[in-house]
Amino acid sequence: MKKYLAFFLALILALGLAAAPFALAAPAPDSAAADTQPAPEPTPKPEVKSDLLAALEPPHCKSAVLMDAQSGQVLYQYLAPGEEEHCYPASITKVMTALLVLEAVDRGELSLEQVITASDTFGYDLEAGGTTQNIKPGEQMSVLDLLYCMLLPSANEACNILAEAVAGDVPTFVEAMNARAAQLGMTETNFANAHGLHNASHYTTAYDLALLVRQALKNDTFVTIVSSRSHEVPPTNLTEKSRKLTSTNALINPLYNGAYTYNKAIGVKTGSTNAAGKCLASAARKGKDVLICIVLGSEEVKDEEGNITRYQFSESKRLLQWGFDTFERKALLTPDPVREIPVELSADTTAVALKPEELPEIMLPEDLDPADFQHDITLYQDTVEAPVEAGQVLGELTVRNGDTTYATVKLVAAASAERSRFLGTVSQAKSFFAQTWVKVALVALAVLVVAVVIRFGMGPRRSGYRGRSRRGRRRR
Repeated sequence: MKKYLAFFLALILALGLAAAPFALAAPAPDSAAADTQPAPEPTPKPEVKSDLLAALEPPHCKSAVLMDAQSGQVLYQYLAPGEEEHCYPASITKVMTALLVLEAVDRGELSLEQVITASDTFGYDLEAGGTTQNIKPGEQMSVLDLLYCMLLPSANEACNILAEAVAGDVPTFVEAMNARAAQLGMTETNFANAHGLHNASHYTTAYDLALLVRQALKNDTFVTIVSSRSHEVPPTNLTEKSRKLTSTNALINPLYNGAYTYNKAIGVKTGSTNAAGKCLASAARKGKDVLICIVLGSEEVKDEEGNITRYQFSESKRLLQWGFDTFERKALLTPDPVREIPVELSADTTAVALKPEELPEIMLPEDLDPADFQHDITLYQDTVEAPVEAGQVLGELTVRNGDTTYATVKLVAAASAERSRFLGTVSQAKSFFAQTWVKVALVALAVLVVAVVIRFGMGPRRSGYRGRSRRGRRRR
C-alpha cells in the first residue's frame, strides 16, 4: 500500500511541475512588465487650415489644378460654381499623342530620325478650319519634326500621321490613348481622337490632365520640344522652303508684346475650341521644384479701350507664381520614435521604440506646420516576441490633416532586442502544455493512475496472525 501511495504522490508532483511553466511565465502584478503597455493614442487633432490658401482669388476659368510634379500632390484645385467637372481638353489632347509616340521611340519601335511618309488616309476625322501645317499625302518628314509640328503650332494632321505610324490606323491609336489614360489613373477621361477637335465623347478633367502632363514631363525629348519658342523644319520631298514653327504658348514665346511670358515656364500646350474655351497646360521650374498648372474653359476678354486679357495665360502665370511664393517643401515627420511596443521573451528590455522608416517631404503652405497634423498609428500586433531586429517593420503611420491624407509610412524597430534563452524555454514549455492533446493526455494518465491505485490498493488484506499460526504448527 505504501508503494501505491508513493506512486500516486509522485504523479501529483509531476502534474504540479507540468503546470509550473504557466506560473513562471505570468509576471507579478508589480513587475516591470506593467510598464510595457502601448502608449495611449493621442487625442485627435483638429484640422488646421491655411490662411494663404483662403486668401487666393479664384481664377477666371471653369476648372483649374495646381500640382507638384515630384509627388503628384494637388496644391490647389478649383471648379467654378455650377460647372461640370468634365471639360473638353481641345489641343491639350496632343500631350497624350506625343507621349505615346515618345514611348514607342523608347521601346525601339520608332526613332526620332525615322522619316514618315504621310498616307492618303491621314485626313481621318479632321475638319476644315483647324490648325495645320499643310502637310500633303506622300510628304515625308521625320518623327521629331512631326512632333514639333504637333506641339508648337498645334498641327492637327501631324497627330494622325504619327498615330498611323505608331498603331497602323487612328482608331487603334485612340484605343491605346484610352488604355494609357487608365494606366495613369485618368479615371474621368475618354479620348475620341488624337488631336482634340471637338467631339462630345472627348472629355477629361483638369486633374486628369495634370496626371498626363506629369508623366510627359519625365521624357526629356518632350520637355525640350514644349519649352522651345521655335523650330525649323527643313524642306521636304514636296516643299522647297523650310517651315518655321513658333510656339502658341505665350508663357514661353513672347507673344502679345511679351505680357504673359514667365521666365520659369517650361511648356506645355495650348488648346482652344468654341466648346472648350481657352485652355492651357503649363509647367514651371524653380530650383528642384516643378509645378504643373491646368486651366480649362477660360476666355479672352476685351475691355472698353480694346485691350484684351487672355486669361488662359494670365491665370496660369498667376497660379504658378503663387504656388512658388506660397508653398515650400517640408518634412512631414522627424526621425524621433513615435510609439513603443511591448517585447516578450527578452531579458534586456520590455519594449522597443518605433520610428518612421522614411521621412517624406511634401509641398505645404508656409503657414502650415506638419507637427500640427494628425498621426494615425496602426500596430500589426499588440506585442512582439524577441528577437527583434532594428529596422523590423511592426506597424504603419498615416499623416493627415482633416480629410486630406498626405502619406502613410512603415514603422520600424529603432533598436534590436535579443531573446532570453531561459524565457524562451519557459515559453516553449508553456506552449507545449497548453496544447489540448497534452492536457487530455495528462488527465487520462491521472485517471489511469487513480484507477490502478483503487484496483490494487483496495483489495482483501491477508491476516498476519494466520500466517504465524501455520509457521508455528510446522515447527512442532
